[in-house]
Amino acid sequence: MPAADYLISGAVAVGAGLDRTAALQIMISRPIVAAPLTGWLLGEPLVGLQVGALLELLWLGRLPVGAAIPPDDTQVAVASTLLTITMGKSLALSGLPLLLLCTLVAMPLGKIGQLAERLARNWNGRLLIAAETALETGDLAAAERSHLRGLAHFALASLASFAIIVMVGTLTLHALAPLLAGPVDAAAGGLRLTFPLVGIAIILGSLNVKRARTLFGASFVTVLLLLWLS
Repeated sequence: MPAADYLISGAVAVGAGLDRTAALQIMISRPIVAAPLTGWLLGEPLVGLQVGALLELLWLGRLPVGAAIPPDDTQVAVASTLLTITMGKSLALSGLPLLLLCTLVAMPLGKIGQLAERLARNWNGRLLIAAETALETGDLAAAERSHLRGLAHFALASLASFAIIVMVGTLTLHALAPLLAGPVDAAAGGLRLTFPLVGIAIILGSLNVKRARTLFGASFVTVLLLLWLS
């Protein structure tokens, strides 16, 4: 039932969104976990695994650590999985071309999550002042409420990001699918290879390890030789 799919995906979006910075941080927010989890709950775990594998490397070098706020790869992963599962019939596409088209449309919308998280952090900055004032006056209940409101702000930001990505993604896919379905279908094999290659290039560019490219090249050649010998 589509409505149930949206509700389940929204719940995953909130839980995984809180895991990014506000609570837990057990890495369920990473695309390689969030997307398969969404797909599994919707009865299509392989779709989620493919979406997560495509997205994970692209943003692995941009983690929400400290003051850094990268595009919301978590909501892109969850929304891409939902769009791939629910949009097949209406777009008259299936398989890898459908998955790639939904993922490509959702990826730029990750900037929405970046803006939403910045707003949540600004709101929580005001809550910090209120909590400090409550602690000075000995009002522990008010300080606890401020803490819980901070979590609610992050949850609301995650849910809003997910909803906007799904809504804008759905409208965009309906508008562009007749134009892009053919080219994406023809280039599906190359696009699937492009995702990990771009991700590897991003990781190598962000590594702060001496001779990283040499080490990676040697490892890559070693794996190829082992596969060839086996």
